[in-house]
Amino acid sequence: MPHFLDLAGAGRAGLQAILTEAHARKARRAGRPKGARDDDAPLAGHILAMLFEKPSTRTRFSFDVAMRQLGGSAIVTSAADMQLGRGETVADTARILSGFVDAVMIRTHRHATMETLAEHGGVPVINGLTDLTHPCQAMADMMTVEERLGRPVADTCWAWLGDGNNMAHSLIEAASVMGFDLRLGIPHGHDPDQAVVAMAGARGGNVDLLRSAANAVDGADVVVTDTWVSMGQESAKDKLAAMLPFQVTPALMAKASPHAVFLHCLPVHRGEEVTADVIDGPQSAVWDEAENRLHVQKAILLWCLGKL
Repeated sequence: MPHFLDLAGAGRAGLQAILTEAHARKARRAGRPKGARDDDAPLAGHILAMLFEKPSTRTRFSFDVAMRQLGGSAIVTSAADMQLGRGETVADTARILSGFVDAVMIRTHRHATMETLAEHGGVPVINGLTDLTHPCQAMADMMTVEERLGRPVADTCWAWLGDGNNMAHSLIEAASVMGFDLRLGIPHGHDPDQAVVAMAGARGGNVDLLRSAANAVDGADVVVTDTWVSMGQESAKDKLAAMLPFQVTPALMAKASPHAVFLHCLPVHRGEEVTADVIDGPQSAVWDEAENRLHVQKAILLWCLGKL
């Protein structure tokens, strides 16, 4: 079953095929209304179930529009609206949904919930986000970098600044699969999951953990950050104080390559992880990055359903 649970499962060839398809489909839609179907409508008659345990803007809209443009349809629900929210097991839910839909996208807290859904269902499952990883966002990031820099992502150097969170985990995995260099500028006590780092190392990934924002950014092609306090966490003064030296400012961006691209998966807290003049400045690609969620997810859906 071609699930899209994390990046390594698709392998380098699979991820490259998804990126190539995403670029091509985006180019073919230039100037068309957002609600118009793609000419080939490859998922006509297909239905995607979208399950949300966490709030969502980009994931919800991009997957819904993706299915419409591909000729299919989507059913959106939250766990609270289903029997899953009243005690039905994830395994039973997986079996039931497999009789109704062609694929399932889930945005959930526990990574194990998604894995159980994939294990017991009979249709592809796509990871829309878990507390451990965010692979769809990493795909959009790589697509955006290739657009902006005009070269394969493998030929780039990235700097991640801030928390060792789910977004950092997916970029660590992306670097180890696709072959780009990644420097992690992370304060003590907020490191990424060591199992994720170890698996990346086993794949030969060039990932360095640094304690200096300036060293991480030095000459980098891409500078990436995320909110310091993740969704569902309470704000912590000690954490914010530890993160402050890793704030992305114009002075820090000046240490990167002159053509460096700034990325952020959004939503953003201007004045915390990044200053307003960076995220709204000329090096920022965050709005293209957000739109590219749509295009890479169309390609992911096609890959999962055997259309690539």
